[in-house]
Amino acid sequence: MKKHFVLYLNPPRSTFAQDMSDEERLIMQQHVQYWNDLMSKGNVLAFGPVLDPSGVYGIGIVEVENEEQVKTFIANDPANGLNRYEYHAMLAITPQH
Repeated sequence: MKKHFVLYLNPPRSTFAQDMSDEERLIMQQHVQYWNDLMSKGNVLAFGPVLDPSGVYGIGIVEVENEEQVKTFIANDPANGLNRYEYHAMLAITPQH
């Protein structure tokens, strides 16, 4: 049975979305490609920035076999280290196939 997790990508500063450097922007472009690739493999249900007025952050919902996969996804993300991850198990309601 597949498990679901919600991931929060917390930026290094509240103004990150508005003032990232060229180097940070390149890392974030690689980050988006990385998660797009995981989505194309069926591991990611949704991801993207949350436009919270107090500070933009990222969110993702993944469908995996186990928590170790989540840890691997995070460890291999080009933006891990620049940003800080949190994740939690989720009781997701998804379409029946």
